[in-house]
Amino acid sequence: MKQQMLKYFGEVFGDTEGVEVFFAPGRVNLIGEHTDYNGGHVFPCALTIGTYGAVRKRTDRKLRFYSVNIDKRGVVESSLDDLVPSEEAGWTNYPKGVIWAFDGLGMKLDCGMDLVIYGNIPSGSGLSSSASLEVLVGAILRDLYGFDVKNQMLAKFGQYSEQHYNGVNCGIMDQFAIAMGRKNQAIFLNTDTLEYEYAPLELGDAKIVIANTNKRRGLTDSKYNERRGECEAAVAKLMTVTDISHLCELDEEQFEKYKSVIDDPVLLRRARHAVSENQRTLRAVAALKEGRLEDFGKLMNESHISLRDDYEVTGVELDTLVEAAWKADGVIGSRMTGAGFGGCTVSIVKSEAVDSFIENVGKEYSKKTGLTADFYVVEVGGGPQKL
Repeated sequence: MKQQMLKYFGEVFGDTEGVEVFFAPGRVNLIGEHTDYNGGHVFPCALTIGTYGAVRKRTDRKLRFYSVNIDKRGVVESSLDDLVPSEEAGWTNYPKGVIWAFDGLGMKLDCGMDLVIYGNIPSGSGLSSSASLEVLVGAILRDLYGFDVKNQMLAKFGQYSEQHYNGVNCGIMDQFAIAMGRKNQAIFLNTDTLEYEYAPLELGDAKIVIANTNKRRGLTDSKYNERRGECEAAVAKLMTVTDISHLCELDEEQFEKYKSVIDDPVLLRRARHAVSENQRTLRAVAALKEGRLEDFGKLMNESHISLRDDYEVTGVELDTLVEAAWKADGVIGSRMTGAGFGGCTVSIVKSEAVDSFIENVGKEYSKKTGLTADFYVVEVGGGPQKL
């Protein structure tokens, strides 16, 4: 890939002298969905697919960006003196947002750059192509301009820029999983305290299979921010009877005790999902550590049902893929992953059944939705790196 990226750079900007190449992974969350902005636990892992960047410093203050994936846009030009989000900037609002976040903390770039991006994460799939790009740019800035920034801070900068520059009220999970990824390990993260531990992903004779619905969705204009608002409204009601600041501070027993103050049935369902999903995640990680993979799979299935019925973020495409997976031979567990409203499912499938799983689930999905799903048998990779 390094040679390929240098080739891309040379084609766009004329030569490759002094060009460096970097990589940041995508991520998939195995369980713990929509808990990360509710002060709960998540269990994601970094992938070996992700975003590549070929970059070179300039001698002036110009920023020139080119995406191989969106080549019809051509080179998008900007400047260090124009770190303001705009509709015309399109996808370049993401790298500009990270530069803006660094700049705001006194880490000012002394010159601009030329940057060519290529991602092999399907865009809009829910595997965090935007967070991958943010962490990639953070790693580039750190290396190229000599900033002293730990990987955990790259995650925080990415989240801050997405929230305050790009207007997506995201949690910390995506950027954290990408910045802190470790090969063959998932990250058990408490999003409230950022305490974390690595847990070996020992799946025996099983594989992680991601299925992309290929239903386009945009995070900003999805109901993501609406769900956050509903959870905050539920917390406000619960605060009248108990001292909490996040839904996931409650376990299921405490929630049952206090839930009568949530007089709106929609808010009640949203809160119930956050509380139960957090507890499921705790149980799932314990099951995996004890080698109880079947129990882990059952909790994945329960997670999807809660996301479908209580949180209402699945939709016909995700439900069709998951329900087809539940019927397929060799499936240990399957659920939607990511924000929802399209995007991907994640399944744990016995190795010998992977081919038939892809064929049968794909066939059923096409028949019901008229769309074609893409399947990825993924490996668990490490964090950002210079190639």
